[in-house]
Amino acid sequence: MTSELQSPPANMLAPAPAQEGGLKLGRFASALKRNILLIAGITTLTASAAVFKAITDTPTYESSLELLTPPITLETQIISTLNPEALSNQSEVVNVAIDETKLKILKSPRVMEPIVVRLQERYLDIDYGEVVGSLDIYPTSTGDTLTVQYKGVDAEKVLYVLEVVAEFYLKFSLEDRQNDIFRGIDFVDEQLPIVRDRVEQLEAELEGLRQRSNLIDPLQQGEQLSQKAAEFTAEQLNLRVQIQEAEQLSQNLQRELLEGEESAVTSALLESERYQNLLNQMLELDGQLAEELTLYLEDSPEIEVIREQRENLQPLLQREGIRVQDQLANFTRELQVRDQALTRAITTLNQQIKDLSTTTRTYNNIQRELEIATANLNQFLTKREALRIDAAQRQTPWEILTPPKQPRASSASAKRNLVMGTVLGILLGSGVAILVDRVRGKIHTIDELKEVSQLPLLGTIPYEKLLENEQSLALSISQLSQMGFAMNLFPSQQEPSDSHKPTFTPFLESFRILATNIELSNPDDPVRTLAITSAIPNMGKSTVTFHLAHAIAATGKRVLMMDTDLRRPTLHKLCNASNDKGLSNYVTGEFNPEDILIDLPLEPGLFLLPSGPIPPDPMKILTAQRIRNLFDYLDREFDFIIFDTPPLLGFADAFIIAANTKGVLLTATLGQITFSQLQSALDELDIAKIPVLGAVANGSQPENVKSYNYYQYYQQSVSAEKNGNSKNPSDTQDDESAWYTTPLSWLKKSSGNKR
Repeated sequence: MTSELQSPPANMLAPAPAQEGGLKLGRFASALKRNILLIAGITTLTASAAVFKAITDTPTYESSLELLTPPITLETQIISTLNPEALSNQSEVVNVAIDETKLKILKSPRVMEPIVVRLQERYLDIDYGEVVGSLDIYPTSTGDTLTVQYKGVDAEKVLYVLEVVAEFYLKFSLEDRQNDIFRGIDFVDEQLPIVRDRVEQLEAELEGLRQRSNLIDPLQQGEQLSQKAAEFTAEQLNLRVQIQEAEQLSQNLQRELLEGEESAVTSALLESERYQNLLNQMLELDGQLAEELTLYLEDSPEIEVIREQRENLQPLLQREGIRVQDQLANFTRELQVRDQALTRAITTLNQQIKDLSTTTRTYNNIQRELEIATANLNQFLTKREALRIDAAQRQTPWEILTPPKQPRASSASAKRNLVMGTVLGILLGSGVAILVDRVRGKIHTIDELKEVSQLPLLGTIPYEKLLENEQSLALSISQLSQMGFAMNLFPSQQEPSDSHKPTFTPFLESFRILATNIELSNPDDPVRTLAITSAIPNMGKSTVTFHLAHAIAATGKRVLMMDTDLRRPTLHKLCNASNDKGLSNYVTGEFNPEDILIDLPLEPGLFLLPSGPIPPDPMKILTAQRIRNLFDYLDREFDFIIFDTPPLLGFADAFIIAANTKGVLLTATLGQITFSQLQSALDELDIAKIPVLGAVANGSQPENVKSYNYYQYYQQSVSAEKNGNSKNPSDTQDDESAWYTTPLSWLKKSSGNKR
């Protein structure tokens, strides 16, 4: 048995992928649904309080007036046409639309205190706080109209306050506009001397720079210098080409003169007329010598005369070549002298350009600052004249568009307060519900269980009313044996008679699915031993053990349920078996394994090994060597062994048992276990390196079981079939579903009738 534990299937141990999502609105919706009564109570209380307040509040009187605050008056338009630069012609300056700042000023002590002083002449008990607190001011969207509203318990007082407020607001509008213009004029007059001094200073700097640099327009002078430098550079490039040609010609001439005058074909020699005449004479003598040699001998006087003439021409030809060579050298030196002069001129021009660039930069900076300063000066002068014009024509204050009306009584609307109280109550109740749900920290849905555990969900057990208490949970083995077909998974087994009802309920079918998932989770290395445990007590682990063993035994396997919960054994109650002898008796040596095994008549091959009497030290029993021998014996005798263990938190029993199995099946009852409890159990399993095959969600509501509607439809269809299709499936539900919902409910009725 322990050898199975060494290589747990990887697919069982791999955590389920974490769900992604932002706000997890489904969790909030579930929390609101669970606390619907709390939300309804808070909503009702809030709405009732709002209606009560509306009914009991003392009536108040309110009235209002409207002030016209036009940004542009008729005088403004006239002056703007005469002077385009006038301040009135600039909407961004003239526009005095009421904004938040202006509203604060209208309710500030500077404006309101004179109003309060006037009001106190008639009403001595009135003060600043009362007036400001009851006064509401709000503009229209365009800002052309200002509405002033006042509330109070005295209608006459309300009307008088609005009249005084209107008077002082009109006076304030006049003073405010004039103050703005006068402040603008004062500012311009203050800045004008500074701007003038700046302009004069920049003009003096510009004049001094021109005198020091002896220039008027540095840009034009720079262009001239650059153009001249470019011309010199181009001329120098052409001159250097001529120098290279002359040097090459001199080298060629020197080489030809060394080789012989007759073969000289250099352009310089070809251009020398004297050299060509001497060369032609020599060629004529050579031709004459060749003709005479055909007539005379080598040493004849005629031949000697010709040769003597030719030899006389040789020095002349050589001197002429040297003269041409010297002439070419002189020409080359002249070109080089010109090149040096151009180099010096270009260097001088470049330096002048460089010096001029610095001067130009300074000149441009001063010129730019001077232009800005001059523009500022012109603007200040223009603005001053515009402000003076506006000061002369902007004398029209605000106008009263709608005078104060006779105050009318107003009381809070009960209907409006009911709506507002209901909305506020729903919001407040929802917040409290979510807060309460978070404080409780319970896991209520399958998705929350998968998110926290990060484990494969091998089974989902629906909620069953018959299993609410321990008394209904303890179904007798004799009663279950009477409906042995209940967990039948194969058609070959005996079918129930008409008096027996079908058993494909969500509750029982969920264990068949759980058994199938465990079997198919790793076909290459099937699970034969597992420990069923939970984080805390009352998570239904014993019930899961009982029904899972029953489902596996129905497939023809020999299955053993072993109750290793030596602290609070429960499994024997589910099997209606005795717990007088069991595991604890075997460890103490009182019985052999055969003596403590119980063959349950419910299903062939289904056995129970109870815990036996509760020992004083359960850990001593579970760690004894004798129990290891028992595990080896049971591994040989049974096809599948399920261990029912104590909870994980607070006890080490489950870890000891799980170490001898293929892994742990963790059960959790939705709505009872908290996030922290489940996480603590998972952390302890991770520390102990105990493989977890998966999780089982217990007590799931019908809406969380996707196959629940299918089961209902299937039950109705089978019932209608057995009645000869005399009724629709929906018609059969009323007379049969009451006792047909699960085999457990039928069993409860049959046992009651039997008694």
